[in-house]
Amino acid sequence: MSVPGTVAVVGGGTMGAGIVHVFLAAGSSVVLAEADAERAALGVSNVEASLRKAEERGKLDGTAAELLTRLSTVEDLAALPTDTALVVEAVPERLDLKRAVFATAARRCPDAVLASNTSSLSITELADGLPGERLIGMHFFNPVPVQALVELVVHPGLAASTAATARGWAEALGKTVIEVRDSPGFATSRLGIAVGMEAIRMVEEGVASAEDIDTGMRLGYAWPMGPLRLTDLVGLDVRLSIAEHLARELGPRFEPPQLLRDKVARGELGRKTGQGFFSW
Repeated sequence: MSVPGTVAVVGGGTMGAGIVHVFLAAGSSVVLAEADAERAALGVSNVEASLRKAEERGKLDGTAAELLTRLSTVEDLAALPTDTALVVEAVPERLDLKRAVFATAARRCPDAVLASNTSSLSITELADGLPGERLIGMHFFNPVPVQALVELVVHPGLAASTAATARGWAEALGKTVIEVRDSPGFATSRLGIAVGMEAIRMVEEGVASAEDIDTGMRLGYAWPMGPLRLTDLVGLDVRLSIAEHLARELGPRFEPPQLLRDKVARGELGRKTGQGFFSW
């Protein structure tokens, strides 16, 4: 299966820009939807920087400039092309916001697969009252152009054809696909948060330094990156939000450590602010 001809990506932050990058690189035309012209311009800048970096490393077929000719922007979802085959939302982890995105996109693009990049919110709840037969969880990983995994999240109302199509498109991007049933945190976030929160508790309790904990997991368990550096990369605020959600859904074993709350309150959010468990 080839990639879809036209893809809409809603949200041009780190994840959205990465998703735009991989579809452009695979041959799709992509429409980036943002709330206003300033955010749209920033999103395009993020995509351009990502593509140029890939070009410098010899990872693109063609040049970044050539690929960018297939990227356009809109500031209103009602302006999306009606023949859009795939709409991927990469907006903040708020159920109401994501539902609003899909409600408009579903009306505007009647044949599109609707894909959420959420890492923890319920796809079943997200699909309620929407055309759920064509709404699926399509969880990419950061940085999207590098990470090989896509986690497809299925729910009872999903059409089998939608799941098959989403799988084919992800594989056409060169990704490996895992399929999980809709449940809090899915597979990856649930396990990743469990390890990440325990690593933070170990720092909080003085068991070992962040550097030594990460080194132990890299060399002792062959992890490519330790759980605390990964937390910095994802963003401490993002991980706190996911942990709070999982604590509400699955119980106190996911309760965020006070150290994490304190760091977020101080603005130590990881790589994006220059300081987290490590200095960047």
